[in-house]
Parts: sequence; C-alpha cells; structure tokens
Amino acid sequence: MAAIVHFEIPTDDKDRANTFYESAFGWNLSPMQGMDYTIALTAPSDEQTGTPKEPGAINGALFPRTDALKTPILTIDVEDIDAALKQVESAGGSVVQANDAVPTMGWYAYFKDTEGNVLGVWQTDTSAGT
Repeated sequence: MAAIVHFEIPTDDKDRANTFYESAFGWNLSPMQGMDYTIALTAPSDEQTGTPKEPGAINGALFPRTDALKTPILTIDVEDIDAALKQVESAGGSVVQANDAVPTMGWYAYFKDTEGNVLGVWQTDTSAGT
C-alpha cells in the first residue's frame, strides 16, 4: 500500500506565506538549495533525513503557484515512479507533469485523478544512501 509522505502548498507570495505558517503553526521553514522551494518541518524530525520522528506525521513544502499546480498537493510514496504513472493512466487519471529528478534524493511527478485533483508521486533514490 502506498502511503502519503509529503504535502505541498502553493504560494503567490513566498515571504508572506512563510510568515503565516511560521506564525500560525510554528513550522520550521527553510529554503531548499538551488530550487524555488521552501521545506516545511511540521514535527520533530531526524536531522539527517528530515523524516518526522512522530508516527503518522509528515513534512512538506511551499512552492510558487502555477496554472497547473494551484491547490495543496498530497504526495504518495511509490517504488517505481514510471510504473505508478502508467497505473494512474490505466485507472483513468492523467499525468500533469512527468517525472523529474531531485538530485541525490529521488524523483517526483504530478498526476490528476478521475475527480480532477492533482496529487504527487515520489520515488526515493535508494542508491544515494537515503
């Protein structure tokens, strides 16, 4: 069974959004090197991996809103991202953004389900020792 492991919140004004989530919920927000992407730690997490220490907790990120990605997104962990996207299409969904790499971490893609919701899939790069 594939678990939800990450969330993403689109923003129009990164600084305003960061201030809101830090003030309202006490999240620890930090920019990701080389990307217009802000990591959001929402629970006590392992310093090396960023994985939450609390069972059931997930961390996420804030990113610039686009026409295709304009609502909050839940991300599902998969073993094989290409196979997962094929399964999405065979089940009646569609690929919104084909897979792309996050160097040394893994691969991500976005899809639309049969109800019009956009979600993400993530495949960890196990060769990177993460």
